[in-house]
Amino acid sequence: MNKELGIREENKIDNLMEKVISLCKRRGFIFPGSEIYGGLANSWDFGPLGNELFNNIASLWWKRFVQERADMTGVRGAIIMNPKVWEASGHLQSFTDPLVECKICHERFRQDKTEELETHAESHKDAEIQWTEAKNFNLLFKTFIGAVEDAKSTAYLRGELAQTMFTDFKLIQESNRLRLPFGIAQIGKAFRNEITTGNFIFRTKEFTIAELEYFVKPGEEDKHFKLWDEFMEQFLLNDLGLEKTKIRRYKHPKESLAHYSKGTIDLEYEFPFGWGEITGLASRTDFDLKNHQNLSGQSMQFKDPESGEEYLPYVVEPTMGLERLMLAVLCNAYSETEARSGEEDAKHETETVLRLPKVLAPVKVAILPLSKKEELSVPAKALANELRKHFVCQYDETASIGKRYRRQDEIGTPFCVTYDFDSLNDQAVTVRDRDTMAQERVAISELVSYLKSQF
Repeated sequence: MNKELGIREENKIDNLMEKVISLCKRRGFIFPGSEIYGGLANSWDFGPLGNELFNNIASLWWKRFVQERADMTGVRGAIIMNPKVWEASGHLQSFTDPLVECKICHERFRQDKTEELETHAESHKDAEIQWTEAKNFNLLFKTFIGAVEDAKSTAYLRGELAQTMFTDFKLIQESNRLRLPFGIAQIGKAFRNEITTGNFIFRTKEFTIAELEYFVKPGEEDKHFKLWDEFMEQFLLNDLGLEKTKIRRYKHPKESLAHYSKGTIDLEYEFPFGWGEITGLASRTDFDLKNHQNLSGQSMQFKDPESGEEYLPYVVEPTMGLERLMLAVLCNAYSETEARSGEEDAKHETETVLRLPKVLAPVKVAILPLSKKEELSVPAKALANELRKHFVCQYDETASIGKRYRRQDEIGTPFCVTYDFDSLNDQAVTVRDRDTMAQERVAISELVSYLKSQF
């Protein structure tokens, strides 16, 4: 009996991931990239709703981590940098995965992914699999600048955002007269030519990082490391609404630390496919500033304006993968309920409700006239146009009111506004809450302020 329960629970988990992926494609959150040509492995395009949700997560991160803090500033760096940047950072030497190659089909796999190696071996049942010795392959995407493709024109797509904050450290510090401790933040694309990809948008070759480098006086890094660890967790719980029981910490053992780190802690989320890293917090010491100073010959020293002391700052680095955060938010918000009462045509057995935090919802409000008749549709459309000045708003007059409610519930719209025949007389509308289904009559003249108070 216990075994049967385990199988049913496993099927339920797998089914949840399938349902989230299906919803994303069906309702315009996420599509396979280049699908008309058969797609490209782990390449995804964000549709209208996905774009809004992604931007809302990114904007909220920027607000909490940068705009609301006096010790933070921002930057937007180039994707292609001078190749010497990656020499100084250690990425040309150390940014590698150990790969083995199948001698039959010449496909490469990560040496440490034993499950994938076993699965591949099973696919060649009629032949005995033999593997080459493991070799380290660099994860940086290589490209060329100029008309000639040779060693002199070699460049790389950035594998992380951090290096811009290090190379521009002195320019930003001096031009803004910043004192330690302070941070430089950035949101942008990074690229890694990883062999192992999968689990929808969890692991892809191009992804978006929200990252900051926090510069501190040597000896104070552990204190700030702890503060950022707590700050990041609160963002996941309080702002993104993730369940605390689905969050855990993972401390990297010394032997698995990145080449620049003296200590790293990940916050992991329990996805339907298992635990996966969604944030990382690394103590980078003065590794990067020291290497850039040595290779470039440019001073990266910070001079304390009060004591006159000069030193290389140490760095604490909080990082979040925005696609992974978005996937966690979608999995966390997905729910199914029985047909909800109060809707006459709710004859379906279950309803999908995406219980997104209101501030993250891609559509904030939907205007639903009770009838397509012109006497209702004209003023309802005018109301929708007015609301668009303040919120992302949808107008929907097709199908019954119950079906329209369910369409909005499925994409996570917090509020539906019904414009009915009484609205023509009392100049009020009915506002329905997605989660409680409570309905409240609100004067049209007060609707904008009412809705703003809910976010």
